[in-house]
This record gives sequence, structure tokens and C-alpha cells, in this order.
Amino acid sequence: NMAAPSAPGPSQPREGLPALFIPRTAAEEQRVRLERLMRNPEKTVPIPEKLNEWAPRPPPEFVRDVMGSSAGAGSGEFHVYRHLRRREYQRQDFMDAMAEKQKLDEEFQKKLERNKMIAEEQTAKRRRKRQKLKEKKLQAKKNKLEQKKQEK
Repeated sequence: NMAAPSAPGPSQPREGLPALFIPRTAAEEQRVRLERLMRNPEKTVPIPEKLNEWAPRPPPEFVRDVMGSSAGAGSGEFHVYRHLRRREYQRQDFMDAMAEKQKLDEEFQKKLERNKMIAEEQTAKRRRKRQKLKEKKLQAKKNKLEQKKQEK
């Protein structure tokens, strides 16, 4: 019950196809991917969409099976409580992280605005300086022309 010897095995390259190439570095892997893409330039390349960020499930509107604190809590009740508690802690951590991220984003935007204002002020200052020099040169040219007219 052995396979036919004429059938190409995984170690033998098939007709028309190159031998299996295992990339050893990231550069080689990139090259192999590019070559695969460039084999058929007309084929569309799938560009993955940005994945939505993970968000916790909202807390339940109404909790139905609540056990009393005195008696009747079964052996599985603690595990239910534990899961609810873990989910709530996870939700609170997520909300804290989102608030922190929003604060950092706002700070970054303020910093960008501040840098933009400083750059605009510098540009305006330099523009004024250039205008002043230009006017000085024009005035000097006019004075020179006046002197020449007076000499004639």
C-alpha cells in the first residue's frame, strides 16, 4: 500500500513550479511576498480595514437571578459572582483607559496648536524684517537717484 513512485512527493519540485523556498529573514519573506504579488499585476490586492477597538459588553439592564446574602447560595453562585465582578472591573479599566487616551489626545492637539502659533509668530516676525530691509533698499535707491538728479 505504498504510493506510486512516479507521483511527485513534497520533496520533489513539480513541473513549472520552483522548489519550496523557506524565507530565513524578514527581508527574504518580504521579497517572496512581493514576487507573489507581482506574478499577476492585474489581480486586486486586498487591503485590510482598520479593526474596531475592543469594547466591553455594557452592564446588564436587569439582573434576574440574584441570590440573597443569607441562605440558599449554591456552590456555583460564587463563580457567577466572580465572572460578573471580573467583567465589571474590566469595563471600569476600559473606561479609565479611554479617558486617559482622550486626555492625551487633547494635550497633543493643544501642543500642535501651540507649536503652530509659535511658528506663525516667527514667520510674521521674519516677514516684517524682510519688508523693512526691502523698504530700506528702495529708499536708498530713491535717495541715490535724487542725488544724481541734483548733481546734474
